[in-house]
Amino acid sequence: MKLATYQDGSRDGQLVVVSRDLTLAHYASGVATRLQQVLDDWGFLSPQLEQLSQTLNHGKARHAFAFEPAKCMAPLPRAYRWVGGSTFGSAFTTQVDPVRGAQAAAGPDDACVDPPMYQGGSDGFIGARADIVAVSADHGIDFEPQVAVITGDVAMGAAPDAAIDAVRLLMLANDVSLRHLMPAELAKGFGFVQSKPATAFSPVAATPDELLRAWHGGRVHLGLECVWNGKRVGLCDTGDATPCHFGQLIAHLCRTRNICAGSVIGSGPMSHEDRGRGYSCIAEKRAIETIDHGAPTTGFMQFGDTVRIEMKGLDGTSVFGAIEQRVVAAV
Repeated sequence: MKLATYQDGSRDGQLVVVSRDLTLAHYASGVATRLQQVLDDWGFLSPQLEQLSQTLNHGKARHAFAFEPAKCMAPLPRAYRWVGGSTFGSAFTTQVDPVRGAQAAAGPDDACVDPPMYQGGSDGFIGARADIVAVSADHGIDFEPQVAVITGDVAMGAAPDAAIDAVRLLMLANDVSLRHLMPAELAKGFGFVQSKPATAFSPVAATPDELLRAWHGGRVHLGLECVWNGKRVGLCDTGDATPCHFGQLIAHLCRTRNICAGSVIGSGPMSHEDRGRGYSCIAEKRAIETIDHGAPTTGFMQFGDTVRIEMKGLDGTSVFGAIEQRVVAAV
């Protein structure tokens, strides 16, 4: 099934069930009003939503209405935890960062025992059509398309094979970075704060079965398209670009603590060693330009720039709907 959260003037919005082809929706208020309610009681509530989903997909839902992505908040507008992972084996990690490149050379299994992660702000996720609001274009505004999962409860010490069973929903994320603020924050020896503004998520979150055979091995095996100012700059195969599967990322996160239902975990920005597939963040493009030419020639995003992120399924249709954002100045 596919779920979304419509704006209703509240912080947490109104839960709706969305048809497989993203054309129709139906309020889920007869079952639950908020997605977190469903995550807290997944075993009881999700089958009821699944039944509504089937009715909607068969064209028999009495109160269905046209689905409008512009009305969507993030599927889970605020979460108990948001953790961003990282990728290995890409041009960005192997060619640019010597430490992570060495980890990649050691092999994905070794690298994924202790993958890099950062814990970001989860109190105010934004919707797929929300602006990227920036204080200054000099901060080095960069997009970061990635796949994210929403989990159920996971016990401390869970193994990767058990942890993957806790994946309840999948969605896309644009985990925006302010690159020029990062060096000073990293120099302090702590995590990102100012350099990681609000993360945007796709209009729809989907259960793994909606992806059919494209979801296996804890990875999504589909193309993730990134379009910057109307030009496609990346089309990455997310299966090949995710050496650490989500079971490994979740297991790493719960190594010393329990994970509560409603936690969101991102794969990290997608990339490929095959440069013909383009890039998924401007930092990678600039790094490759530095390797090839001694200095970067591509600038970061400016006010008025747009980014579009979307994933097509095996049938060629959009799986989660598109993230479409514009960079605007903070008022």
